[in-house]
Amino acid sequence: MVRPHDSIIVQSLGRFLIPVIQIFGLYVLVFGQYGPGGGFVGGVILGTSMILAILIFGHDASRSRIAKKLLHGDGVGMLIYAGVGGLCLIGGGEFLNYGNLEIPGMETATRRFIGILLTQIGVAADVAVTAISIVLSLSDQDIIEDSANG
Repeated sequence: MVRPHDSIIVQSLGRFLIPVIQIFGLYVLVFGQYGPGGGFVGGVILGTSMILAILIFGHDASRSRIAKKLLHGDGVGMLIYAGVGGLCLIGGGEFLNYGNLEIPGMETATRRFIGILLTQIGVAADVAVTAISIVLSLSDQDIIEDSANG
């Protein structure tokens, strides 16, 4: 089990750095189509910030409970990704051909931007949930091993 870190300095830095890391992760996610970044990198950064909250504040802190609640959203990212692709198919184009998204009143460039952003959000959601899931399952394994040994 991951217990809270006993250093006030580490906890204070965590309270400051975790929101900054999350804002940076959102920046990388949203503007990743214009440079390095995107859904995978943004998801890794967001997942890492929540893992950092678990490591600093322990399993039972409110910041860690948010990360645990995100595990219930496993698969939502895949649904977003497949949903955008399906909407492109309904529009008469190929899967993930964003120019064929059926959004009335928008130009093709705007539809492409929205389509790319939504698929990147779907990828980021699945990557972040997977990273948090791996860390929590490894920490639960430690609980099982400790109870078997002691």
